[in-house]
Amino acid sequence: MNRQLRNIGIIAHVDAGKTTTTERILYYAGATHRVGEVHSGTTVMDFDPQERKRGITINSAATTVFWNGVQINLIDTPGHIDFNIEVNRSLRVLDGAVVVFDGVAGVEPQTETNWRLADQYGVPRLAFINKLDRVGADFLRTVGMMRERLSGRPLLLQLPLAADDREEGFRGVIDLVGMRTLVWASDKAGAGYAVGDIPESQQALARQYRAALEEAAAEQDESLLPAWLEGQALTADELRGAIRKGTLSGAFVPVLAGSAFRNKGVEPLLDAVVAYLPAPGEVRKDEALAGADADGPLAALAFKVVSDDHGTLVFVRVYRGRLRPGDTVLNASNGRRERVSRLYEIHADKREERESLEAGDIAGVLGLKDTLTGDSLSDPAHPLLLEKIEVPEPVIDVAIEPRTQADQQGLGKALQALCREDPSLRLRQDPETGQTILSGMGELQLEVSLEKLRSRHRVDVVVGRPQVAYRETISALREVTHVHRKQTGGPGQFAELKLRLEPLPRGEGLRFEDRVSGGAIPREFIPAVEAGVRRAAEAGVLAGFPAVDLQATLLDGGFHEKDSSALAFELAAAAAFREAFMKAGPLLLEPVMAVEVVTPPDYLGDCIGDLSRRRGEIRAQAHRGNAVVVEAWVPLGEMFGYIGTLRSLSSGRAQFTMQFGHYAAAPAAVTNRVLAR
Repeated sequence: MNRQLRNIGIIAHVDAGKTTTTERILYYAGATHRVGEVHSGTTVMDFDPQERKRGITINSAATTVFWNGVQINLIDTPGHIDFNIEVNRSLRVLDGAVVVFDGVAGVEPQTETNWRLADQYGVPRLAFINKLDRVGADFLRTVGMMRERLSGRPLLLQLPLAADDREEGFRGVIDLVGMRTLVWASDKAGAGYAVGDIPESQQALARQYRAALEEAAAEQDESLLPAWLEGQALTADELRGAIRKGTLSGAFVPVLAGSAFRNKGVEPLLDAVVAYLPAPGEVRKDEALAGADADGPLAALAFKVVSDDHGTLVFVRVYRGRLRPGDTVLNASNGRRERVSRLYEIHADKREERESLEAGDIAGVLGLKDTLTGDSLSDPAHPLLLEKIEVPEPVIDVAIEPRTQADQQGLGKALQALCREDPSLRLRQDPETGQTILSGMGELQLEVSLEKLRSRHRVDVVVGRPQVAYRETISALREVTHVHRKQTGGPGQFAELKLRLEPLPRGEGLRFEDRVSGGAIPREFIPAVEAGVRRAAEAGVLAGFPAVDLQATLLDGGFHEKDSSALAFELAAAAAFREAFMKAGPLLLEPVMAVEVVTPPDYLGDCIGDLSRRRGEIRAQAHRGNAVVVEAWVPLGEMFGYIGTLRSLSSGRAQFTMQFGHYAAAPAAVTNRVLAR
């Protein structure tokens, strides 16, 4: 399949200019007739009231534009780490991506996270170095950071055109493919650019990077090697074909330059999307989808669920076959059949009804009642389970209670709707207090979710202070034999089992293994043993937090012909797990965050001292323009209220970002404090 279609995402660190770039794409492609601005709350893609109020993207938003006869399905994703699930699930279904970099800040933490996700899903990408009109912007330094921090191979297709004595700031680019300049007449949207010759002062630099471009092209296309080895210049068309080949294979990432806010560089970026990013089916990510065309049996993936007053809309990517209103599809993830009622092409907050979808399309489906993020939809006669979307573990909890009796009635339903929309939110009941605990990736995500409860679902809640989502594990191997025996006059309960617990490396979760032989425990009771182990692990033993990073192995056991049952073995397994856990050197694990502080040099000592007081471990220091960047590991429990302290220390001039790094054993003082609480 090679449709004139591109499914791409725009991804970046927060404030790199991602939404501004998307808004300019909409304008230049003719999808809008005025330019939306983040600072004035007039963007098309950030249409949610909270997004406009906060000036950040919270939800991934989809739209469709056309450029030079090619349809581009575009998803604008959030840049804040708290909403990384939106980037994750978007990259899972997209064919290509544009990564936007801040030309002043360079490679920032969330860019690294997004880049690794794109690597994980095999998504070819372009890099757009933005904000080159700003003081301190450095195109080549950002390219160097891409090599160092992203382990990527950036391939320069453009260079910023240096300002001459008569011009100030960023005015255009040197196009290394065409060996020409593109100069924009003004900052006004739609002003257009003029094509010119490369100034004498930049010809040597342009020839240097053009030579690197030709070498990379010759590596990708053997037919170009003889001419290149003989020193012949490659044509622009030969270069474009080789660049496309290398981009799709992941050999390199083409790099472009611009200033979206100043309306410079957007048209060449759109040209590059069409020229170098893949059409559906060109980069196959799943061997099961070989021959992914419109005539095969249906295979689609649900990647986002949105509930509103009109019902539940499920965003799907169709990989194979066709989908029409009235079709019955099989949800291969849960075995249920669903009926499609309507199909919609999405334009931000507007919908346009479609008569059918085919392989390559991304659209909204109405009528799917039991479909969640990551579920596979297929032809009932040809079930196919696609790779699921990985959801990160939450690291922060809040306790919530309904404010009134009326709120009590709607709270459960509203929370279920929130968790269905955002799978990185988790819901549980505290076994001791009976409170409802909502868990998420950060304070901002929970704050936004609670605001949705009030504004969209009209449920008011009382919210406790954010708490750290600790985990529990063990440090040693232990085996226990447990006998569960209960006699109440009627049929009794009997189960005997021998269980071994042993620690696993961080991040391995909980594993269960059955090594019973000789029928010591009937096969039909083994699932009940695993259920008991998992139930006890989820409830926690030491302090009520889920137990992770350990293996439970069922070694032996015994049963009674009449008194043994699945329930008896489940209860025995839970009790054996708790007993073995407390004998195996229980540990409390705390989430440790990767923190990056950007500060003027005058405040460096104070910032490092404060991080050290928060049990921070300084990993690296580097200069970024006229600022210093400090990277550190800091326990999440020490980071509450940090923004206020940092502003006070730096007279408001320093800033920070943080994202989840790993779990580590908490010191005894922290463990004792948590246990006492």
